[in-house]
Amino acid sequence: MKGKLRKELIGNEGMVLLDTVRRLVRRNAVDNLLKLCNKIHPADMAWVFRHLAHNDRKFVFNIVAQTDMVAEFLSELDRAIMLEIVADLTPQFLTTIINDMASDDAADIMEALPEEQAEEVRRLMAREDREEVDELLQYQTDTAGGLMSTDCMALDENMSVADAIKKIQERSAEMEMVFYLYITHGEEGQLSGVLSLRELLMHPPYRQLRNIMNPSVVAVNLDTDQSEVAHVVSQYNFLAVPVVDSAYRLEGIVTVDDVIDVIREEATEEFLQMAGAGKDREILLKPVLKNAMLRAPWLFATWFGGLLNVFIISSFQTEIEKVVALAAFIPIIAGMGGNIANQSSTIIVRGIATGRINIQEVTSLVFKELRVGLILGSFFGFLLGVFYFVGHTDMANLAISIGIASLSSMTIAATIGTIVPVTLRRLGVDAAIATVPFVSTSMDIISVTTYFFIAKYMLGL
Repeated sequence: MKGKLRKELIGNEGMVLLDTVRRLVRRNAVDNLLKLCNKIHPADMAWVFRHLAHNDRKFVFNIVAQTDMVAEFLSELDRAIMLEIVADLTPQFLTTIINDMASDDAADIMEALPEEQAEEVRRLMAREDREEVDELLQYQTDTAGGLMSTDCMALDENMSVADAIKKIQERSAEMEMVFYLYITHGEEGQLSGVLSLRELLMHPPYRQLRNIMNPSVVAVNLDTDQSEVAHVVSQYNFLAVPVVDSAYRLEGIVTVDDVIDVIREEATEEFLQMAGAGKDREILLKPVLKNAMLRAPWLFATWFGGLLNVFIISSFQTEIEKVVALAAFIPIIAGMGGNIANQSSTIIVRGIATGRINIQEVTSLVFKELRVGLILGSFFGFLLGVFYFVGHTDMANLAISIGIASLSSMTIAATIGTIVPVTLRRLGVDAAIATVPFVSTSMDIISVTTYFFIAKYMLGL
């Protein structure tokens, strides 16, 4: 609401709004729901919408469709929910909604629609809007071209300040992020500089833009990966970054709101992969069977590793029968190794994603984590050995075996947890997939094997 500080919709405030909407739906209070929809932000309404039952969603959307926020609301919805809603809309009404969206949001909706429905909407769109959306659809969705909006303010460098202000006044309503004015030259509109709106207003009306612009403009190419675009915006604290083609012609801009979405989506994918749950960001919205099928392949690696551990432990059955206490320490030694491996992998994967780690410096990275593993392994190995020795002073060799095994396991684990994601990254494989499916499982096997061989040697079994 204008003139008021809007807080983020979380916690109790969100639940109160959700309960209010549900209560109004049960009472069939259309007028009250319409007033409520006109007062709250589309993003808040999308959050509420996500938590409604299927039939309630249809009822609420029919009310939202009567407001001016319907286009922004639709663009805020999760992809699966959006497709569920638009499936029942007429092509004519859907076209009207898409025409009110920013070009990049319209392209996202069109890309998600079933082919037949998208083609029908394209046919009904105005030629200019259709060509604008088609131009964006030709780029991969995870590149700067797929993220950009073509509605940016471009001004010729020969313009005067007065002419530039007049053009901004005429066209600012159609443009995104007019705080940045991109200066071009030549008939093809090659990017030559950038100027903030504030800087423009500080100069006399007769001065030409080429004399006041900043020629050192940071730009990205059409095929630049979205993660690199996000890094550029984060690195320089931009509100938007221009997108150029191979000839340095200005094609559009990627705004900070889209970059925030990219960061959130990629972080979600990384967390899901590192938890061994695939990388579908909308996995919670999937049916139960599909949800299970998406997660099953990742769990197979753990199942297979566990099966190998069964064979390894079985092969030391004779030693376990002689010293039953050996079996009691298998979980803690394997668990400590797996945990420190996960810690190292998570630190490295996140460091790579944020650009804080140079993967060319593999040796120093590995050596550093090896030393961390050595320090932590020595500390916890000593504690574990002392813990057992206090209660079993006649089994000093077993206490030493447990301590050395813990030390070895944690040192190896920290090293492997560093090497695997860095190696996969250099091979062009997504490093996030290494954490649980590979590192944890392999460390269980290595920890148990190392433990038994050390114990067998120390105890003379």
